[in-house]
Amino acid sequence: MDTLNNWLPADDPQRALLHNEVHARPPARIHLPALVTYVAVFNEGISREEECAHLRQLPGHESLAPEALQSNFLRLRCPGYSLKWERHTEFTRYSIVQELPPGCDLDAREPDLLAHLITPAGWLAGIPGRTIAAIQMAMFEAPIDPPAPALAKARNWLGDHTVVASLMGNNAHSMAVTDFWLHPSGFERMVVVCPPGTSQTRAGRIAARLLELETYRLMALRALPVVKDIAPLLAESERQLTAITAQLENKSVSDQTLLDTLVSLAGGVERATAENSYRFAATRAYDALVSQRMGELREAPIPGTQTLSEFLQHRLKPAMATVAATGQRLASLSERIARTSALLRTRVDIATEQQNQELLERLTRGQDMQLRLQSTVEGLSIAAISYYVISLVLYLGKAGKAAGLPINPEMAAGALIPLVLWAVWRTTKKIHEKLHAEH
Repeated sequence: MDTLNNWLPADDPQRALLHNEVHARPPARIHLPALVTYVAVFNEGISREEECAHLRQLPGHESLAPEALQSNFLRLRCPGYSLKWERHTEFTRYSIVQELPPGCDLDAREPDLLAHLITPAGWLAGIPGRTIAAIQMAMFEAPIDPPAPALAKARNWLGDHTVVASLMGNNAHSMAVTDFWLHPSGFERMVVVCPPGTSQTRAGRIAARLLELETYRLMALRALPVVKDIAPLLAESERQLTAITAQLENKSVSDQTLLDTLVSLAGGVERATAENSYRFAATRAYDALVSQRMGELREAPIPGTQTLSEFLQHRLKPAMATVAATGQRLASLSERIARTSALLRTRVDIATEQQNQELLERLTRGQDMQLRLQSTVEGLSIAAISYYVISLVLYLGKAGKAAGLPINPEMAAGALIPLVLWAVWRTTKKIHEKLHAEH
């Protein structure tokens, strides 16, 4: 989108995308009475091209291009019904809105809705992905004030199951009734009763909120099997960590053995954290969406029945608390392993420092011995050098005597011994001083 007449600076490349996100998933306009068939499937490993290929099987949309699915939202008009396709991070939703079939009105009892599906035969079963939610929602126009007659008909329409029901909206603009049962067909069933004159837009919003509520509830519960799977791992890891801590305190096992055990334990816990951190975070997000959708319903109770939110809260919140507690337990275990590792590392560092100190002391003693030995050797060296110098003087005196000089070689050599010793010692000392000055 380019701003006109240069009234504004150039648009950011994502401005139009971010601005239009508020209009990205508009609710359907539903003309009452109607039947909404809803299927949500996991889309892991399923590409848009595969979903587009399946949508092309609908009449009149054989030329549908994959580019039409890039915005993650698409509404298709087909003969006698409309279909809304929505792709989310983990799942894709298909909502089919058609007129309420004959014989399925509010006075019917457990009508056969599958016999009246308007999509091509086998199309629903061929949706790529794995089903997470499937709902058939019948929406009627009938008075709901007082609510008892409409509730009795809705209960009869659903069958012999215990139902939950709510009046929705600040002014009780509709009634929602369901039993939350999975029928043999694989679908849940919901009944929505709206008073005459309900607008198509409002009916679309009501259907969207109820369908999203159930979908997000099921997505939030995906972490519950994960929690049950990792519970034994957590219990065993906590037991091992307690044993390692006791061994670390008692010094009954070598540091290397403790370190190997601790590394193995930390690896298992970190792997479990990496594998499940996204699932726990997603569960928190879905749970928040469930709470938001419940608030948007603005429910009012009907005497003698539980409201939808009351029923769901009693069953969903304990599961969410279990998931949250497991996530905290996993994080706490990781922190405890880190603290134990730090303690073991400290003990190893102290032991290494003591070994280094002992080695340094041995090196110091060796250096002292080497210095004493060097001093002894130097003393012997002075004596040896002096001996050779005196010998040279003696030979020189004997040579002079043989040449006729009046010299006593032995007396001369003996007289020069102190001087030679001093000169050799002095020369050695100067050499040491020069070496020390250079270093």
